[in-house]
Amino acid sequence: MAVAAVVAAGAMLAPAANAAETAETAAAWRDPVVRSLDRAAYPLRSTDPGRNTADLRALGRMIGDAKVVGLGEATHGSHEFFTMKERVFRYLVEEKGFRAFALEASWSAGMEIDDYVQTGRGDAREILKRTVAGSPWDREEFVSLIQWMRDYNRAHPDRTVHFVGDDLGGPSINDAFFARITDFVRQHHPAALPRLNQLYTGLRPIDDHLAYLRKPLDERKRLATQAEQAFELIKGLTGADDLDWTAQHARFVAQTARFLTVDLADMTTLPPLQILRDRAMAQNVAWWQRRTGQKVLLSAHNTHVAYIPDNPAMYPKTQGAFLRETLGRDYLPIGFSFDKGSFLATDKAIGGAWKRFSVPAASPGSNEDTLDKVRYEDFYLDLRTAPPAGRAWLDVARSTRTIGTQFPVDPVDLSLRKSYDVVIHLHDVRQADLAR
Repeated sequence: MAVAAVVAAGAMLAPAANAAETAETAAAWRDPVVRSLDRAAYPLRSTDPGRNTADLRALGRMIGDAKVVGLGEATHGSHEFFTMKERVFRYLVEEKGFRAFALEASWSAGMEIDDYVQTGRGDAREILKRTVAGSPWDREEFVSLIQWMRDYNRAHPDRTVHFVGDDLGGPSINDAFFARITDFVRQHHPAALPRLNQLYTGLRPIDDHLAYLRKPLDERKRLATQAEQAFELIKGLTGADDLDWTAQHARFVAQTARFLTVDLADMTTLPPLQILRDRAMAQNVAWWQRRTGQKVLLSAHNTHVAYIPDNPAMYPKTQGAFLRETLGRDYLPIGFSFDKGSFLATDKAIGGAWKRFSVPAASPGSNEDTLDKVRYEDFYLDLRTAPPAGRAWLDVARSTRTIGTQFPVDPVDLSLRKSYDVVIHLHDVRQADLAR
């Protein structure tokens, strides 16, 4: 009897729920903005890599001939953002000739990961754990990505793909990386080696950037100046095919050392250093693209790939803005949006443990709330070519979620069309999987 009663109650409630849902849908369709966005939207059939990619063909047309595509993320720890990046990268490799995946991780970590991608030496999970421990990228989703890259290279030795880290050095710059610089100088310019070793004394290695930040500020500033002098020394050398690679390695050390002159007791020192960081990330991506000629998918937080900052006080100028200045229309940013779900984040700015957090459906009037009224559950749209009503709506700054390493954090007012060329919207996301 109890089961029958439940079934009967469910039958009576179902029409009311459907009626409410129909009324909500009808109300959304009376909104000219929603109708406009709906006409511009292309449905996504999946966020999982390895599926049929017919639904990505329109995205390929939107990307066109861009040489660097920035693909953001609205959180630093959601499964679907990360799996979608692998799916898009596979498509761009196989259909658009892309050859590099650049990540908001250190240049030195990228070198180690790329060694695995090229040679297969070592274990993907162990290498990722060692190089990006404690970061948002220490996730099973990125293990899957680099394993696919290795498998692709094994099957296509004549057109291999590469993994690039474009960020500053963290959690460490180990002695093996410094040896890439000093060994080159020892072999090709031995007379310059004593001076180079002198300049790197006290800096080599940076085993732990958090421990390094406990050095006195004056010492860190002195070491940063020495790292910059080492970079200038190497730039002044001549000959040898690998000189430009060695100079790029030395540039990365100098970039990192200068960023680590932040005064944690005076947060006014942070915004100028954040400009340094985003400029450095853009320099590193542009250097790779121009040096190799490869098309690059750049993975970072929405904050970094966008044209404009979502927090101008803390991030006055973005990596995306620097890339647009450097590459012009050869750079194209794609932002991610979501309505509700869970993610990994920390409750401390420095040193916190990654935990699961969740957020409910987006607030009325927010960018995400309106995007979620489009008829497709998951979709993407070209903000540059949206119909007039949608384009006008996209131009206005509205409440938008932007969740990085730390949570809770308040939404910010953001114009989607001024920030990105394309947006991918997902209805629901879940937390990423911590690497085992």
